[in-house]
Amino acid sequence: MRKQPSGETNRYKILIEKIFFDHWKKGKTEFEFARDEIKDKAAALKIALPDNVGDIVYSFRYRTALPQSIIDTQQEGREWIIEGADRSRYRFKLVFLMRIRPREDMVRIAVPDATPELIRAYALDDEQALLAIVRYNRLIDTFLGLTTYSLQNHLRTTVRGIGQIEIDELYIGLDKRGCHYVIPVQAKGGKDQIGVVQTTQDIRWVEQKFPGMRCRAIAAQFAKDGVIALFELTLQGQEVKVVDERHYQLVPADQLDKDAIRSYKE
Repeated sequence: MRKQPSGETNRYKILIEKIFFDHWKKGKTEFEFARDEIKDKAAALKIALPDNVGDIVYSFRYRTALPQSIIDTQQEGREWIIEGADRSRYRFKLVFLMRIRPREDMVRIAVPDATPELIRAYALDDEQALLAIVRYNRLIDTFLGLTTYSLQNHLRTTVRGIGQIEIDELYIGLDKRGCHYVIPVQAKGGKDQIGVVQTTQDIRWVEQKFPGMRCRAIAAQFAKDGVIALFELTLQGQEVKVVDERHYQLVPADQLDKDAIRSYKE
């Protein structure tokens, strides 16, 4: 994932801070703002904008912490998120604090590594590498107990009431009874945080695009020592909850521990 130069980070923080405090008052837990406001504030503050104005909001949704002055307004046990509110509109919303991180006490499940060396050599970033490794090793199948097929990656689409979103990869799954599943996957490198907002958007998109079909939303993240942590996530009310978590260690086939393989069934 692209890193931001410090100067870019600073101007982004100045702009998002200005927008926040122009709308927020004590006791307010959500409010909307338009993308055009970013341009207006930048002009007033004489701040040069990037070619993609939306990158400013994207940065605080997925890459960068909000300014401390905004964090200081959070109620205990809650945090501000920025979600889409429709085309070219966004919503600051105060939600219950949620951190989805790989657990330290999970068993590592050894899986023979089927990743082509050529793919490892030319993967451009952690997210791309992780999606490819999950795909080539059929880890979604193993995790969910389904037969799955990658339909599309980096799918740019829209959700009513939210606006434009991007799904890292979309799978279609099939169980032993012939039931079909829609499986949006988000991928995060070791230092990136699994996005509660992204999970919510993925699930809402499936509900709108494939009404009546079961959505099984997945988050994949690189953990310590190259371990791949997979989470199944769902919405309970307005909150994202973890349904299941498993950790997979890819190893050469000749290094598999036969005793460990037998013990997994227990």
